[in-house]
Amino acid sequence: MGTAYCLQYMHHDLNPPIAHTKVSSKCIMLTDDYAAKLAEETFRSVTESVKTTRGDSKKSEMTRAGLDTNVYDFGVLLLEIISGKLPHSEEQGNLVNWAADYINDKRNIGYMIDPSLKSFKENELDVICEVIQSCIQPDPKLRPTMRDITSRLREVITVTPEQAVPRLSPLWWAELEILSVEAT
Repeated sequence: MGTAYCLQYMHHDLNPPIAHTKVSSKCIMLTDDYAAKLAEETFRSVTESVKTTRGDSKKSEMTRAGLDTNVYDFGVLLLEIISGKLPHSEEQGNLVNWAADYINDKRNIGYMIDPSLKSFKENELDVICEVIQSCIQPDPKLRPTMRDITSRLREVITVTPEQAVPRLSPLWWAELEILSVEAT
């Protein structure tokens, strides 16, 4: 949920919105308390102008394209999480193509679940698979917004934005030092 909240913030709360250039499991780092952090060398403002040969600005198209791509990539990330598979491998090829038969037939969804997941709740899995299906729509106009995605996921995954942020500061030792100095 931390990654979903982060993308929601970047897409809906920042002005101008910011798109991550490639959402994937490779760019998600976990803190000591398992809070997700989205890493990247560069973020791009989705309002950066792209000039055509005629010199027209394509800001709104770039905005939509970057955000839609993040939504698609988030769907692939969810697929990675529940299946335990990479986005592409020699064995199964493209993960989205591999999962299509399973995800479109609720009776077969259990076959694509990572066997290392000892248990899961059917209702949670159903909602996650519905979110995945909506995120990986071939037509970007049919994909939900990150706000819609987090809302839908919160129906079954009760992690609030406050619970998703790191509880331990990376500088906890410095904070302790300051507190001890203030106490004396």
